[in-house]
Amino acid sequence: MLGIETKLSMAYHPETDRQIKRTNQELEQYLRMYINHRQNNWAEWLAMAEFVFNNKVHTVTKMSPFKVNYGRELRMGFDIRKKGKNEKAEEFAREIKERHEEARVASVKAQEEMKRQADRNRKEAEEYRVGDKVLISTKDFSIELMKRATKKLMEKFIGPYVVKKMVSENAVELELPASLRIHPVVNVRRIVKYQEQVEGQKKILPPPVEVDSEKEYEVEEILDKQERRGKTRYLVKWKGYMVEKNT
Repeated sequence: MLGIETKLSMAYHPETDRQIKRTNQELEQYLRMYINHRQNNWAEWLAMAEFVFNNKVHTVTKMSPFKVNYGRELRMGFDIRKKGKNEKAEEFAREIKERHEEARVASVKAQEEMKRQADRNRKEAEEYRVGDKVLISTKDFSIELMKRATKKLMEKFIGPYVVKKMVSENAVELELPASLRIHPVVNVRRIVKYQEQVEGQKKILPPPVEVDSEKEYEVEEILDKQERRGKTRYLVKWKGYMVEKNT
């Protein structure tokens, strides 16, 4: 009835509502400029920060939240129409007006700084198709998942894995081995295209040998073992094959 839609996030990429994220960053930067050194008066600035944000024209809507919600801009009421009898009240009005102007300038500055930082790391998105081979980043993988002793010496990328399905422009579904226990749908920022080996670099894989009508491969090394449900399992590096063929 309210028109609410579910928006699921992906593993290691929970950016489902960037607008709220950016809003929070902007308000945090605003408070960072005005709080004292001990950072114990931030609550006093919340109301002013909220008012400034709601009274600012947004680049997307071309209107302020006040205009969107109430259909008109709010009158600030900071102009001193005539000299009053209470000097404290006049001083307070001038101080509020100055604070509001400073807050508006700070809010604009915060927006410009966030845009500059975001644009610095932004680049054209790579286009992927079903069947492409890609490498996946291990940045968010734990050492337990990768079965390594230290993360500093862990591979930066693993693969290649084949793109099974295009979920959207920013997400793909990969054909992953059962040993890699992660969700197959990943954001394109976590993958890079796999560069095929050029002529002379391609390695000829040794064919399997048949033993009692079954194909078998030669074991080069036992890399790891684990106990599961009373059975011992081994991680095997096959002779003549790359690490992505380990099973």
